[in-house]
Amino acid sequence: MNRRAVILALVGAVAAFAVVLAIKPPLKIPVRAPAAGRGSLGPDYFTRRAIGRAPEGIPWITDLLIVDLDGDGLKDILVCDGRLNKVSWIRQVGRGEFEEQDIGETVAGPAHVEVADLDGDGHLDVLVAAMGVIPPSNVKTGAVVVLVNDGTNHFHNRVLLENVARVTCVTAADFNKDGRLDLAVGQFGYLEGEIRWMENLGNWQFASHPLLDLPGTIHAPVADLNGDGNPDLVALVSQDSEEVHAFMGDGQGHFRDRVLYGSTNKDYGSSGLCLADVNRDGRPDIVYTNGDGFDYATPGPRPWHGIQWLENLGDGKFAYHRVGDFPGAYSPVVVDLNGDGRPDMVACSGFNDWNDRQAVSLMAFENDGRGGFIPRVLARDPTHLIVVKAADMFNDGRIELVTGAFMFYPPYDRISRITLWEHPQ
Repeated sequence: MNRRAVILALVGAVAAFAVVLAIKPPLKIPVRAPAAGRGSLGPDYFTRRAIGRAPEGIPWITDLLIVDLDGDGLKDILVCDGRLNKVSWIRQVGRGEFEEQDIGETVAGPAHVEVADLDGDGHLDVLVAAMGVIPPSNVKTGAVVVLVNDGTNHFHNRVLLENVARVTCVTAADFNKDGRLDLAVGQFGYLEGEIRWMENLGNWQFASHPLLDLPGTIHAPVADLNGDGNPDLVALVSQDSEEVHAFMGDGQGHFRDRVLYGSTNKDYGSSGLCLADVNRDGRPDIVYTNGDGFDYATPGPRPWHGIQWLENLGDGKFAYHRVGDFPGAYSPVVVDLNGDGRPDMVACSGFNDWNDRQAVSLMAFENDGRGGFIPRVLARDPTHLIVVKAADMFNDGRIELVTGAFMFYPPYDRISRITLWEHPQ
């Protein structure tokens, strides 16, 4: 395979270059003691339990989203199942009690899920990026599907885009400030792919505008990078590019493409990206992982796999920082995990050497308050974790994690599907 089939959200040093690179001393962040009653980050920090349905065969969970879908004050979990071609809702019906149900009709190869009120009726609709088929293919099987919420916890499918290169991400934002939510769409494809934005014309009609004609897009979140009040688009493009692109918006639907960072290692394995204010200076930074192992002759880890962040210095400048090595790294999350007031990073591993019982599947990088991050092993079991999300699931001020497993290669001796990582009672 040429490059990632990007399950998600599909989706150690290397020779790398920063097209826009600046050097800045690490930000001094005051050190605080962990909140009372919380232990040190490590294998005993969380307990885990399976939630939702039991696995049917070998699980292929491609994405998760933590959201209060029904507005009852309890956080739920949306699940993309790439093997069963379903989107499901793990609803928290009581504190710590979960029930799973399918929503909408079948979606072929769901890879990414977001929510937005696209039709302005006050109810959250579910946006699904559909690859059509998960394994590598250049056939135009991609689609953008919205599961329209009727306000009574029922959803019906509406296809907004179809018969295109495999779609791996979709995000809603008002790019031209006309009061309607538009869509940013990343198409991984295989040998062919692209990034486009879809202008909302009203009445469920959309017009597509191309932004980039390259395969391999994994994630394309939206934020105002330069503080001008206009939404910008950041994209992680793998395949032969291995680049981070910023599409700077003018608020009128026009974008200027800039490459913020790129690796000269064609096997770098870009695997996931998120936007977060890592150093709390008021500017969104870019955090991303490289740990994809799909296209290696033997799937698995490489010594250059890990996590890094691009510090937003303002004025369009970004500084590259390597956070740490992590074989098979996927799905970066920035969150104050231990309650000490500093943003930490969390990532999971989809492509480690699972024959080694010491291989790590879930890792935290603890913010030391001095510009560095300390690797902390959270778990070695279960394995093949392709996505992790974080939230205060129980509204008690503590952060829990939820993971999904994509079992792509053996051994299959520590199978999971959806796992909740919570605090010991």
